[in-house]
Amino acid sequence: MAIGPDMRSYRGASAAAGAGVLDEGLRAYMLRVYNWMASGLFLTAIVSLAISQTSLIDIFYPLVTTASGAVVRQPGILAYVTMFAPIGFVMIMSFGVNKLSTTQAQGLFWAFCALMGASLTNIFLIYTGTSILATFFVTAGTFAAMSVYGYTTKANLAKFGSFLIMGVIGLLIAMVVNMFLHSSALQFAISAIGVLIFTGLAAYDTQRIKADYVQYGYRFGADVASKRSVYDALQLYLTFINLFMFLLQFMGNRRS
Repeated sequence: MAIGPDMRSYRGASAAAGAGVLDEGLRAYMLRVYNWMASGLFLTAIVSLAISQTSLIDIFYPLVTTASGAVVRQPGILAYVTMFAPIGFVMIMSFGVNKLSTTQAQGLFWAFCALMGASLTNIFLIYTGTSILATFFVTAGTFAAMSVYGYTTKANLAKFGSFLIMGVIGLLIAMVVNMFLHSSALQFAISAIGVLIFTGLAAYDTQRIKADYVQYGYRFGADVASKRSVYDALQLYLTFINLFMFLLQFMGNRRS
């Protein structure tokens, strides 16, 4: 017969309460990350459509008469700027993670997404709008399924992380090489491997974000959580965009 309160029940209740608070915080944090990512994708789509469907297209891709007399659109200086500027933004956000304020990180995220929209304008010149929309929905479905898998699976995907990142580096090297070779077979292989790698990264990134919050989330203040959610959203955003672009090379119907 126990005399006095059973401290084990108190400890059990305390642990359960702590777990409940952590789960609630994790769900709120992940929702914030996905909201940032979805908002960024929406901004990218709006900017890309606004340029491609209005006279702004003439600024980015002016009409040029070729030597054969054909009139085609070719990228202008502004188009090249928007193609390479996002790389600079990613580098600034990556190296300035500890120096940037939350407001600055958020502003850079919006600017980056807008620039990505401008840089993706050329897909509307290459592919039909219907195939672009269909590819977007396939990408969204694939990303959502893999993200749910990454969030719920008990398997440790961290061991695949290094392999996937090495795969991204290999893809970049292969893409640079193919700029000189112009090999259709190599391009097909790059596209196929790219789809596989970024499909895997959708699950891996989701699990990594969840694991980081479970490990360190209790230390997050409101400001740290706000800034960190922007960086995590950027990772998912980049994975989504790359998966979309590689799938588009398979599913996109080229304009005649």
